[in-house]
Amino acid sequence: MADSFIFSSESVTEGHPDKVADQISDSVLDAILKDDPMGRVACEVLVSTGFAVVAGEITTTAHVDIPKIARETINGIGYNNADYGFDGGTCAVFTTIDEQSGDIAQGVDKAIEVRDSAVSEEDIASTGAGDQGMMFGYATNETKEFMPMPIALSHALARQLAKIRKDGTLPYLRPDGKTQVSLRYEKRKAVHADAIVVSTQHDPEATLEQIRADIIKNVINPIVPENLIDGDTKIFVNPTGRFVKGGPMADSGLTGRKIIVDTYGGWVPHGGGAFSGKDPTKVDRSGAYMTRYAAKNIVAAGIADECQIQVAYAIGVAEPVSLNVSTFGTGKIPEAEIVKLLREYFDFRPAAIIRTLDLRKPQYKSVAAYGHMGRIDLPEIPGWEKTDMADTLRKAARI
Repeated sequence: MADSFIFSSESVTEGHPDKVADQISDSVLDAILKDDPMGRVACEVLVSTGFAVVAGEITTTAHVDIPKIARETINGIGYNNADYGFDGGTCAVFTTIDEQSGDIAQGVDKAIEVRDSAVSEEDIASTGAGDQGMMFGYATNETKEFMPMPIALSHALARQLAKIRKDGTLPYLRPDGKTQVSLRYEKRKAVHADAIVVSTQHDPEATLEQIRADIIKNVINPIVPENLIDGDTKIFVNPTGRFVKGGPMADSGLTGRKIIVDTYGGWVPHGGGAFSGKDPTKVDRSGAYMTRYAAKNIVAAGIADECQIQVAYAIGVAEPVSLNVSTFGTGKIPEAEIVKLLREYFDFRPAAIIRTLDLRKPQYKSVAAYGHMGRIDLPEIPGWEKTDMADTLRKAARI
C-alpha cells in the first residue's frame, strides 16, 4: 500500500438477510455439537419473503429439530412481527438434508498419512483436511482487538446499532442494518475518518431528520474516537432517504455471503471459503481460526506489529502443503525465523487445530454476526482469540 491512502470496511447487523442465514446455519451446528461433538455438518440456509430453506450434508447421531431451531433463531434476531415481512412464528421452514459424501468422509476419517501407513489411526495426524484450499489469518497491534481499525469500528457501530434497538433506546429501529467506515492512513496509521455510513431499517413513522440525529448521538459518537472526526468527515445516515422494507422480505439471504465482513474487512486476502454451518473438520473454518490464533500471538509477543499467515491444504491430507508469513516490514526478526517458530509451536494439522482451539463444542452462533475475529466482546473469548502463546514465542524469539 502507498504511504497515504483511504481504506474502507463494512459490517452488517444480525438482521441482515445473509447474517440471518449464517446464524441459522451455526445454530444448527451448535445444536448438533452439543449432543454429538463428532458430528459432520455442512449446513447452508436460504431465506426470503416468508420462508427459510435449510439444506446440506449432515452425518450425526444427534436428533435436532431443525425447523424449531430456525424459528427460534429468527425470533431471537428480532423478526417476530408480521409487519416486518418476515416472522419466525409464521414463516415456512423447508429442510433438505443428506449425509456427507462417503468419498469425502474417507479422507477425513483416515488421512493419506494413515492410508499410507505412515501413522497409526490414533495419531493426531489421522484426520485429513475436509477440503483443499488456502486460508489467511492476520493480526495487528492497531486496536485492542488486534484487528484493522476500519473493520473494528464497523463491527462496533453495528453492535451498537443492535444494542440500542434491543434495549429500547430507539424503539422505531428494525433488525436490518449496515455500517461502513473509511479511514485515511498515513504510513499505515489511521489519522482521519473520511466517511462514516450507517443504514438502519426503521418504522415508517420515523423521519430521516430524527433518524440522522439519533444515530449520530447514540451510535456514531459513542463508538468512533473523537480525534478521527472533524468538519471534513462525511456522515451518511440512511442515504437513500428511507429504509422501511428490509430483511429477507427486501432481499434474499444466503449462508456464507459475507466472508469479508466475517474476517478482516478486506485489509488482507481471503481464501474464499465461508465459515458458518461447517464443523471444524472443514479447514475453511478451522484453518482460518488457527492462522488467526498464530498471527495474533506473534503480534502479542511483540515479534511484529502486523502478521499475515497463509496456510493451504489438500483434501484428505493432514499436513498443510504450504505455510507463508508476511509482516509487511514490521517484523523484529526475519520472516523465515517466524516460519520456524510457527512450525515449532503451532500444529496446523486439522485434528491438532481442533484440540488446541477446543472447536468441538457449541460456540459458533455467537460469532455468526459481527465478525469471527477480534471477538473480545463475548462473555467467553473463543480459543482462536487467546494470546496464551505470546510469552513462549517472545522468549523463543529472544525479543
